Amino acid sequence: MKAAPEREPLEKAVPRDVFQAEVDAWAERIGVHPKVVQVRPMKRKWGSCSTAGRVTFDTSLLRQHADFRKRVVVEELLHLRVPNHSKLFKSVLRAYLGGSVRRAGC
Repeated sequence: MKAAPEREPLEKAVPRDVFQAEVDAWAERIGVHPKVVQVRPMKRKWGSCSTAGRVTFDTSLLRQHADFRKRVVVEELLHLRVPNHSKLFKSVLRAYLGGSVRRAGC
């Protein structure tokens, strides 16, 4: 089940090309190359990452605030390097985002 964001959704969704630019920028920073990035409706998750390199985000993520979107994007892209929620994953996530590590997208 999706974790509820701490703030109310935005009135207008971020355009998909802007969101794609956010994903591309983080992918470059992290050093990963997703084969496919999709945005589609998802009932239970904000995002997912397949072992084949496909990263999928929920369309409602486009209506969330930038800090929450960033958290989900970084978490899903990091799964291309570390495919679980191990201590290593949490350490790398903390290195990119700082602060405490709480699940957002998976």
